[in-house]
Amino acid sequence: MSSSTKELGRFLRSLRERTLPETAGFSGEGRRRTPGLRREELAQLSGISATWYSWIEQGRPVSVSPGVLERLAEVLRMTVAQRQYLFDLAGKHSGDAPDSREPEEIPPPIPEIVLSQPGPSYLLDGSWNAVLWNKPAEELFCGWLSPGSRTGNLLEYMFLEPAARSLVVDWEERARRLIADFRADCARKLEEPPFPGLLDSLHSGSPEFRMFWQTREVSWREGGRKLFRHPALGVLEYRQSTFHPASRRDLKLTVLVPEKQSSLRAFSAERT
Repeated sequence: MSSSTKELGRFLRSLRERTLPETAGFSGEGRRRTPGLRREELAQLSGISATWYSWIEQGRPVSVSPGVLERLAEVLRMTVAQRQYLFDLAGKHSGDAPDSREPEEIPPPIPEIVLSQPGPSYLLDGSWNAVLWNKPAEELFCGWLSPGSRTGNLLEYMFLEPAARSLVVDWEERARRLIADFRADCARKLEEPPFPGLLDSLHSGSPEFRMFWQTREVSWREGGRKLFRHPALGVLEYRQSTFHPASRRDLKLTVLVPEKQSSLRAFSAERT
């Protein structure tokens, strides 16, 4: 069984067990051995046999059509990111996001955009390694983008570098969301280098990563308010926006726009 096939079954089981029977038209009363929907109930609502659905959850090499995937996504009320992840794991095209195999070079004007930003800005490749960043980003992310850093990978920095836990305010919540976005990105790459090695390193080096990875949350990277507690610059607040260049959908461009200092002083007062 391939990693993608096994992950497809685990992902569906995770969502099934989190789906309340009442939301799917079944009674939640009475004795239930497992939380959420039963396999038989999900199979019935999706128009497939219970045996065949069980094979999918067990990770058996069965072919699942786009139509079945659509019905599963509808019954389980998947988000757009979860639906895309489902199709990626099954090796099907959903039409919501392009299947991109772009050239390796970074096309203009992306370098100019990154380097010209007044606030921290950085570019990630498809494996979430930083490939380009500006001076404010280097100053903010000690231990990741600064000279002499041990890793250029954002996940390795977040989970394996002690400096990240001190820098990132609300580290646990931010780390959970980061994994959910990474999972949405990596569905088609689980068996391709360097992902097996990267995941092994994170699993062995971080109990938090192991725990968060097992929740199988899926989302696309969120922007919004981001807070940092820098060892030299103090508390810093930004508004984050993340973009995919149209010509290189595998790249992620993140821009952090500094917020007003008044809110920083208020936040510092709350935490002291």
